[in-house]
Amino acid sequence: MFQRLLPIISGSLRRAPFIGILLLAALLLSPHPAPAQDTDAAVIANQKKARELLDQMVQALGGNAWITMKLRYTEGRRTAFYHGNPTGGIVDSFEYHVFPDQDCIQFTKKKDVVTIITGQQGWEITYRGKRDLPKDQLESALRRRDHSVEVAIKVWLKDPRTILFYDGQRTVQRHLADKVRIVNFENDSITIEMDAESHLPVRRTFQWRDPLYKDKNETSEEYDDYHTIDGFPTPFTITDYENGEMIGQRFLFKSSYNTSLPPDIFNPDATAAKIKK
Repeated sequence: MFQRLLPIISGSLRRAPFIGILLLAALLLSPHPAPAQDTDAAVIANQKKARELLDQMVQALGGNAWITMKLRYTEGRRTAFYHGNPTGGIVDSFEYHVFPDQDCIQFTKKKDVVTIITGQQGWEITYRGKRDLPKDQLESALRRRDHSVEVAIKVWLKDPRTILFYDGQRTVQRHLADKVRIVNFENDSITIEMDAESHLPVRRTFQWRDPLYKDKNETSEEYDDYHTIDGFPTPFTITDYENGEMIGQRFLFKSSYNTSLPPDIFNPDATAAKIKK
């Protein structure tokens, strides 16, 4: 627009300097982007909307009982996919999770293949004994744990430096979903999409940079087929994606919360000794 007005302004200045000055002043004083206070108000309103949606999600998941819940146990079956196609392998799994950083997954009906993660360490235990979990598998498990819905709410939201964004609505698994992005002080983010009616999470997404190739990857987890167990809505179908490609599914048939733990469940040496017997 400024380029189109230049000839007019120049001609006006030659014919009548005063008129040219008025035209130039009118151009410079024409409407600009919204004042800073209007922009700030919009940002505050957006964050308020995001916070309200997350509060609704927490209430749908069980409210304060969910916030203070420490132990989750599930039984089910897992299957893997390659290029979106099932590999054909299905394995039974029995999983103990203690917030914030203890996990034990027992595979097969005999529970003789076990993965244990405590803190930043992980082990794989079989009849051959205990060994460190391969680096790529451990890093993947830690990324998923540290970007879970549970960590987003129970850890990230407690930090006053965390920023929230409401990114509107979209369709996820045939559900109309509200999308909220949570960004921590390290500029890492977790995106949660919640069913617009039930407010239960239907997808969690985060991005991470490959340490070797430096390209950005996206990891997603979708939740469906909710059942209320011990007062907590629990997704009985969980689907994992990497860069939009399905890589695995879990189908639960049992879940419980805040129950007692088997002895030494997170002890890799005791688990190895038990499997060898």
